[in-house]
Amino acid sequence: MSEMKPSDVAAAEDSSEEQDWNAAKTFFDSLKSNKPRPPKPRFAVSIAVSSRTLFNMVAERKIYEEEGVEKYVAFQVEHENEPLKPGPAFPFVKVGLRTSLFTHFQLAFNLSDLTIERFCMTGGKSPIGYLEAYMTNLYLSKDSDKVTEAIEAGIAAATVFMPEKESELSDTQLRVAFDGDAVLFSDESEIIVKQHGLDTFFEHEKHFENQPLAQGPLKCFLEALGKLQRKFYSKNERLNCPIRTFLVTARSAASSGARVLKTLRSWGLEIDEALFLAGAPKGPLLQKIQPHIFFDDQMFHIEGAKDLGTIAAHVPYGIGQKYHKGKLIEQPAKKE
Repeated sequence: MSEMKPSDVAAAEDSSEEQDWNAAKTFFDSLKSNKPRPPKPRFAVSIAVSSRTLFNMVAERKIYEEEGVEKYVAFQVEHENEPLKPGPAFPFVKVGLRTSLFTHFQLAFNLSDLTIERFCMTGGKSPIGYLEAYMTNLYLSKDSDKVTEAIEAGIAAATVFMPEKESELSDTQLRVAFDGDAVLFSDESEIIVKQHGLDTFFEHEKHFENQPLAQGPLKCFLEALGKLQRKFYSKNERLNCPIRTFLVTARSAASSGARVLKTLRSWGLEIDEALFLAGAPKGPLLQKIQPHIFFDDQMFHIEGAKDLGTIAAHVPYGIGQKYHKGKLIEQPAKKE
C-alpha cells in the first residue's frame, strides 16, 4: 500500500472543498436574487460576532440576568420585529460587508439591514466548537470567558467594548489598529519588561533584533487581511485599497522598534502605518486614526481608547493579564 504524503492530503482536501463549493454555487445560481453571492471563504475574511457584540442588547441582558432565561426568551419573541440598535462591532462589520471584504455569520438573529449569510443559534451553549468549521478568521464577543476559550483553541478573538462617545468612521475603508506584544506577537518581550525592567528589555531586544518574535493570537487575522490587500497591490491599486492597518505600540522606535518591523517582514506581512509611542497614551492617537476596531491586551489601553471614542477590543492573552497600569494584580490564594 502506498503512503499518502502530506501534500497529497492537502491537495485532496482542497479538491473536496472545491467540489463542495461548486455544488453550493450551482444551487445558489439557480435561485433568483439581486443580492451579491458570498465569496469563497478562502477569498474573504470570515468574522464570527456574537449578538451582544453586533447589537446593543444591554436591556435584554439585564432581563436575562435578573429574571431568567424564560422571561428573556418571551421578551425577545414579543419584540422580534423591532430592529435592535447597533452594538460596538456594528461599524466594523458594516464596512467589511459593504466593501465585500467579509463573509459573515452572527451567533443570533439577523434583525439589521446587513447581508448576513450564516448564523448559528446555540441555545446559550458555547459556540467555540463551531468556529473552526466555519473557517473563522476572527471571533468577537462580549463574553471574555468564551474569547479566552477561542484563543486557547487557536482562533483570533477579542472582547469588544462600546466607546463612551460616537466617532465618525469611514464607510469606504476598513481601518484596523493592532497593539504589538501579546496581540500580533507573543508576550515573550513583555515578560522581560514586567519581570526585569525596561533596561533589560532594551538590551534583550537589541541582542535579538534579527530573531523574529513568536506569533501572537491576532497574527492570523492580520495575515487574512494581508491576503485581501495583496489583491489590490497586484493591480497597482495600493492607494485605493479598502483596508488600512495600523500598528500602535508602546515600544520605542529607537530602542525596540527594529525587531518588530523585521518580524513582520519575516512573516511576509505589511502594516500600512507603524506608530511607536515610547510609552505615551494611545487614546489621543487612536482618536486621529479613527479605526473601526483597535486590539490591545491591556485593559488600561482599552479604557483610554474607548474614553476618547474608539471601539476597543481586549485580547486576554499573556502576562499583561496579571498587571494593571504596570502593577501586579493580587491573585487569589490557591486552596490547599
